[in-house]
Amino acid sequence: MTFATFMELALYHPELGYYRRNRRRVGRAPGTDFYTATNSAPAFGELMAAAATGLLGPDSAPRHTFVEIGAEPETGILKGKDLPFHSARTIGIGQPTALSGPLIVFSNELFDAQPFRRFVHLAGRWHERGVKLDGHNLVETTLEAKDLPAELPAASAEGYVLDLPIAARELMRTIVSQPWHGLLIACDYGKTWQELTTGLPAGTARAYHQHRQSNDLLARPGEQDLTCHICWDWLCDELTRHGFENVRVQSQESFFIEHAGNYLREVITAEAGKFSAKKQSITQLIHPTHLGQKFQVLHARRPAGSG
Repeated sequence: MTFATFMELALYHPELGYYRRNRRRVGRAPGTDFYTATNSAPAFGELMAAAATGLLGPDSAPRHTFVEIGAEPETGILKGKDLPFHSARTIGIGQPTALSGPLIVFSNELFDAQPFRRFVHLAGRWHERGVKLDGHNLVETTLEAKDLPAELPAASAEGYVLDLPIAARELMRTIVSQPWHGLLIACDYGKTWQELTTGLPAGTARAYHQHRQSNDLLARPGEQDLTCHICWDWLCDELTRHGFENVRVQSQESFFIEHAGNYLREVITAEAGKFSAKKQSITQLIHPTHLGQKFQVLHARRPAGSG
């Protein structure tokens, strides 16, 4: 089978998939595998609400519903917080994504968790890599060359591995093709098409298990997270194609400083001269050595009448 098929089963099988199991995956508690800004920094929701309000304008924001896609069960970045918006709701993994009306559509590390196809360049040609069962073990294998994506570059270095996040682009297309207008904000980690095809010869796929990163993608299927870098160019193209304007990708640091500056100044002024868990949380989110440069934020706005 292809890597995409293997990932679909390993991550999203109704009973055995990693994201379908009834267990806690995110956080610092024992048994978790990774943490994100949504749980590692409590101020994240307030910062995101302030940034969304800044992008929409204080008069427009209250008319929009905040929709978080891909939230873990019983979570949500605005849960328990005062809302500057009309309302808020979450759409969990595997739930129908029905979107209409004035919305703020938000996701955090959603697109990098979609199945990808893996290719390697050998003897002047691209070959798709897949997975097969060898006795009791899963191993990588080379598949018969057919249905190769047109996006593959014509030439590449010998042995270059390219993980194509095609399902991430398809998910974005599903989201933006629906009849809604407003603001899209997607926090994730990715690269440009040039970076993916020229600067990352070993590919970008990796696994996470109990907060340890691994290159063994086939170990513990259904029990570890699998991910690869998304292609920002592809997602930006989908947004532009579907009527979105002011499409930008910024570092998380730059995004919050530019669009949530008033909130940051209020917190610093109110809690100056004392230890503050909120200030510590904000520092973790925007400092370049923490999460500020590790994550990027894609955002764009679609005017009413375009969705």
